[in-house]
Amino acid sequence: MCYHIFAFIAGFVLDLLIGDPHFIPHPVRLIGSLISFLDKRLNCDAGYNSSEKKLNLIKYKRGMLLVFTVIFATFAMSVIIIVAAYSINLYAGVIAEAVMTWQILATKCLRVESMRVYDALRTDGVDAGRRAVSMIVGRDTSVLDAAGVTRAAVETIAENTSDGVIAPMLYTAIGGPVLGFVYKAVNTMDSMLGYKNDKYMYFGRFAARLDDVVNFIPARISAYLMIAAAFIGGRHFDGKNAYHIFKRDRFNHASPNSAQTESVCAGALRVQLAGDAVYFGKLVKKKYIGDGLREIEYEDIKRANRLMYITAFLCELLSVAVMSLVLILL
Repeated sequence: MCYHIFAFIAGFVLDLLIGDPHFIPHPVRLIGSLISFLDKRLNCDAGYNSSEKKLNLIKYKRGMLLVFTVIFATFAMSVIIIVAAYSINLYAGVIAEAVMTWQILATKCLRVESMRVYDALRTDGVDAGRRAVSMIVGRDTSVLDAAGVTRAAVETIAENTSDGVIAPMLYTAIGGPVLGFVYKAVNTMDSMLGYKNDKYMYFGRFAARLDDVVNFIPARISAYLMIAAAFIGGRHFDGKNAYHIFKRDRFNHASPNSAQTESVCAGALRVQLAGDAVYFGKLVKKKYIGDGLREIEYEDIKRANRLMYITAFLCELLSVAVMSLVLILL
């Protein structure tokens, strides 16, 4: 067990130091390629002369088939890598676990990608900011002003603190890199298939619902850790307001999980997030999160990243403490 704890810590440190360099092949890209391959072959109407209701049911079942196929493939490959590494020797196994944990987490990657938006806004203006933020959000960024670009970046940091950092960290702490990668597979399927449009309304529904389920508890743990981070993070954060907005606005989103950390971040920064947005040319009505006690500014991107980092460190400490306690008790 102590070797697993060491690998867990080493993986987190590697993520903080290295992040996700584009020149290193990432397993999540392979998972994404498998999803795309299956999507093209399963998500089609060809050969069916059925009623719309029956066709939608067929799409739903095919979407389920895709989900279980991707999960099985991810689980199998992760187990094979771990078993093969430990069959060489203990050191190879620990190194494999550490590297896999590093690739599961996205702490530095989230900071790097969001800071590109910050740098673009600060040095090159709104148009550059729109282009930069379009790389990390799904909404139409062409209609955003500087505040809208900043808001989109801050929302992404807040939401992905749970999806990209805390949730995978918790699942890896519980079940090692194998469970961590299974979580990443579920999360990737949701991001690629979980759209409420004609193509994915039924085909991607199971993936989206499964993602809601696996993120339900981690999102709430993330929120409370972020509240703690707001209290200890310094003068730029309002811990009391973070808790207040969390209790009031944590369900102001179509997803049961997304507003958990977004509400904390909005309260901690004393800004207003969410609201109406344009997706695929259509205006989507959304509730606001937060009170907007001050105007949002591009410096809030840096502050949101700081809040995310403190939250990540708190989760790492909590995870290691629990794993160590289990080791002592066993």
